[in-house]
Amino acid sequence: MDLEEAKEFKERCAQCAAVSWGLTDEGKYYCTSCHNVTERSKEVIDTGAIPNTKIQAINRGLKRKRKLEKGWDWYVCEGFQHILYQQAEALKTLGVGPELKNEVLHNFWKRYLQKSKQAYCKNPVYTSKRKATVLEDNPSHSDWDSEPELLSDLSCPSFVESGAESQPDVHTQKPFPIIKASQSETASICSGSLDGVEYSLRKEKGIVKMTVPRTLAFCYLSLLWQRETITLSDLLRFVEEDHIPYINAFQYFPEEMKLYGRDKGIFAIESWPNYEDIYKKMIEVATFLDLPRFPDITEDCYLHPNILCMKYLMEVNLPDEMHNLTCQVVKMAGIGEVDFLTFDPIAKMAKTVKYDVQAVAVIVVVLKLLFLLDDNLEWSLSNIAEKYNEKNKEDKPWFDFRKWYQVMKKSVDEKKQKWEEARAKYLWKSEKPLYHSSIDRSVVYKRREMVVNLQKQFSTLVDSTPTVAKKTASSFQFNWTEEDTDRTCFHGHSLQGILKKKGQSLTTKNSLYWLSTQKFCKSYCKHVTTYEESNFSLSYQFILNLFSFLLRIKTSFLHEEVSLIEKRLFKAKYSKTKKKSSRSRKVRKY
Repeated sequence: MDLEEAKEFKERCAQCAAVSWGLTDEGKYYCTSCHNVTERSKEVIDTGAIPNTKIQAINRGLKRKRKLEKGWDWYVCEGFQHILYQQAEALKTLGVGPELKNEVLHNFWKRYLQKSKQAYCKNPVYTSKRKATVLEDNPSHSDWDSEPELLSDLSCPSFVESGAESQPDVHTQKPFPIIKASQSETASICSGSLDGVEYSLRKEKGIVKMTVPRTLAFCYLSLLWQRETITLSDLLRFVEEDHIPYINAFQYFPEEMKLYGRDKGIFAIESWPNYEDIYKKMIEVATFLDLPRFPDITEDCYLHPNILCMKYLMEVNLPDEMHNLTCQVVKMAGIGEVDFLTFDPIAKMAKTVKYDVQAVAVIVVVLKLLFLLDDNLEWSLSNIAEKYNEKNKEDKPWFDFRKWYQVMKKSVDEKKQKWEEARAKYLWKSEKPLYHSSIDRSVVYKRREMVVNLQKQFSTLVDSTPTVAKKTASSFQFNWTEEDTDRTCFHGHSLQGILKKKGQSLTTKNSLYWLSTQKFCKSYCKHVTTYEESNFSLSYQFILNLFSFLLRIKTSFLHEEVSLIEKRLFKAKYSKTKKKSSRSRKVRKY
């Protein structure tokens, strides 16, 4: 926009009567007071000096520019479709099979559009309140030439077909409905999408409204259906490390998909995804879609606690011998059964398992069984192990809890500091700037260009780059090897100093155990139990903080899971406490 060139236009504005004009990128005059755009455009004063061929070339360029400025007619759900497509492609590069995008996620998304009545039905929500023509059978009218293949016609699994049969108005074999909108909708000054304003105000009971965090819920549901080797905590960490599009995911939209105004509130995210929030949304989406029982989680599946426990024992540098104990705890608590582990959203009592949190909680329980974690016994056992290792340097070393604590604390503190620095340096501003209306576009782009230039100049002066190098994706955050001389690897250490023989089996020298939760909250309470650090030993706090950082979850969240496993493991103890409490109530009544 050029205010100097618009000064020669002296007519009053039809809306506010002001004489203050600017020029849009298309060459039309607009009022700087009320942003009213006129049909008048700036004329070329002297065309004699310009050859005809050049005029024709300029005209062609202007047409292309105007078409690009106008953009496609698109709906909010198509924006989410692009985000899901990019996330599926990112997961594919991380080693996930192509079936996740082409079959599983495709059908979940198709089912969502069908259930929310946005597509694959006779009367989509778009046509109920606006004048639009649905052209289902004529692809030549489509402006969606570069539509992602996420919604291509692929074979649907049985549950999609059965769901479609139950609804007679659903066309399962038809592609995404093509909607031809009126010019007034396209020229909307409030949003780039046709239904941005309506979507942001929509509150329909029983409909799960699509949001950017829910795209991750869709991704995790697809990973769970495929039984892939990516847990929810891994997925969120990959998002954090920028391997999966989430923050500013809209910048991957095609250039023709103009995004401004109300679209900003729908697609712009300015916070990191939270484990508990995404987990709840995953259950919410699965229930809304009426998904059937997921494929069984068996012992050879990555998500089984026995396999995940092995993975996390390796990650936190604990002895391999502990795996036998974790397997025993899993068996005794009954959390390794197929029916317990398999996700079934449509069951009467919907069974949901936090696979990674549960596995880590099992390890915490085993550490309590071995060392009690009361700030006393673990240090006494460490003294015994230290003396043995000094006398028998050539034998297999005994596991020393104190030494392990020192090694892990140093490593975790370093890792946490780098993580906090990376978060502090993260650039929330997208490369593709957002603006409130189409009129503000050029101003926003000029400001963004100025900011980028200033950043470049500043980085040159201080001899540093503002961007942080992207890490390579890995399932492990900590790597421990015997060859590493700087840090001790405890994988091969023995538990002989902690265990004792009892007949043909081994038992722990420690015969005591304290329960993380003495009394659980009532059923109407939102949480299982409360966690206050001051009530627990420093060793227990360190263990919880270590694993909480590993999974990027709240410490209280892990404490709850530990308490639930203890409840299953020590049923007798909890039943005794219940009887005591009931007796005391009876006494009080008398």
